[in-house]
Amino acid sequence: MGRRGAFSFPISSNRQQMKIVIAGAREIGTYLAKLLSRNNEDITLIDDDEECLDNISANYDVLTLHDSPGSIKAMQTAGVQRCNLFIAVTGDQHVNLSSCSLAKALGAKRTVAKVEDYEFADSANAQYLHRIGIDSIIYPELLGAKDIINGLKMSWVRQRWDVHNGALVMLGIKLRESATILNQPLKELCGPEDPYHIVAIKRGDETIIPGGNDELKLHDIAFFMTKRNFIPHIRKIVGKENYADVKNVMMMGGGKIAVRTAATLPEYIKLKIIERDTQRCERLNDLLTDADRIMIINGDGRDVSLLVEEGIKNTQAFVAVTGNAETNILACLTAKRMGVRKTVALVENLDYVEMAESLDIGTIINKKAIAASHIYEMLLDADVSNVRFLMAANADVAEFVAQPGSKVTRKKVYELGLPYGMTFGGLVRNGEGMLISGGTQIEPGDIVVVFCHNAEMKRIEKFFV
Repeated sequence: MGRRGAFSFPISSNRQQMKIVIAGAREIGTYLAKLLSRNNEDITLIDDDEECLDNISANYDVLTLHDSPGSIKAMQTAGVQRCNLFIAVTGDQHVNLSSCSLAKALGAKRTVAKVEDYEFADSANAQYLHRIGIDSIIYPELLGAKDIINGLKMSWVRQRWDVHNGALVMLGIKLRESATILNQPLKELCGPEDPYHIVAIKRGDETIIPGGNDELKLHDIAFFMTKRNFIPHIRKIVGKENYADVKNVMMMGGGKIAVRTAATLPEYIKLKIIERDTQRCERLNDLLTDADRIMIINGDGRDVSLLVEEGIKNTQAFVAVTGNAETNILACLTAKRMGVRKTVALVENLDYVEMAESLDIGTIINKKAIAASHIYEMLLDADVSNVRFLMAANADVAEFVAQPGSKVTRKKVYELGLPYGMTFGGLVRNGEGMLISGGTQIEPGDIVVVFCHNAEMKRIEKFFV
């Protein structure tokens, strides 16, 4: 069994410890503190909730400061004046914005603020925010909307990640009876000339980093690494060519994430938003004016008769984004029973993620995890290393740059003696994505995508420096 909701990630041996101050210990702040503490950074967490801080400090290697997150005195005590990164993720966007501005004035090198209104996340306003000391904005609803849309673009894919700006693509796919690659050793399926690599398998509660003798079984979630032009081939071998492309979507819940999803939805997709609150429906009609593609319906998305009346039988995807995880999960199950193949559920309570997976909910959206992952990406940009936790697979994925003279460049992959639970998914060389086989020779400067489960990134790092 792997860790749930936790990252492991690399630190370059020549990289100095970072000083990070986080204002706000609830939700994203707590999640970030847990993640960053595994990287041996110098972290201070500020919040006025003493009980919350006690719970964190008892379990994780972080300093805590019981004080107001927006207090200048608290910031100075926390060492903001010498910090590399100041992250403001309280529940009040105004506190986040003002504390970032203060932190920058005190000497923080970089600041990140979580906001609740889209106008602050609009790139057109970035220059104004930068002038007052705010370097980056996190708007979880927009990040969640992007993940929802990625899930809708490919109805037959459980999860999709573009690696290194799309040079490689990773697809998480649930294997059904129609798959032609079941019950065969991977060494016979994924040879040097084949256009994909199986980097991880989720089987029930177990995550497998496969070897050549492992086989794919019915109901596995298989994680494929491939190139974009081979996606149709992957679709064929997993037997999902008959999955209808998503053209009609029904969404339950008309909150901010629904608005952002609707605003950025591809033009070929039509959307019906079902919202219980009448006033909110009126507001949605004001915000979303494309009446040819978007329809607002006042009602309960759990009402089966309403779903039938509104055309659930002709809907390819159902998205549940209310504020209640249980409601979202149950609504998706109802939609599945009514014939909808693609379901997406917002599950903010991490305790419900495993349950949602066991019930075969398709794509699971967790804004806290998405926001934390996004902050990580910003944190690691300087090292050209991107680290993500694959919630569905209990696995870590990271991009490592092979340094000149490093162990990974001295031998072919099959000769390296990689730790158990680790595999190379692919590499990017001069901007071009390549799949990796046992006979691949990694060269200095290659960006290598590494997958691991129950393996310490510190052990893996030694191969690359």
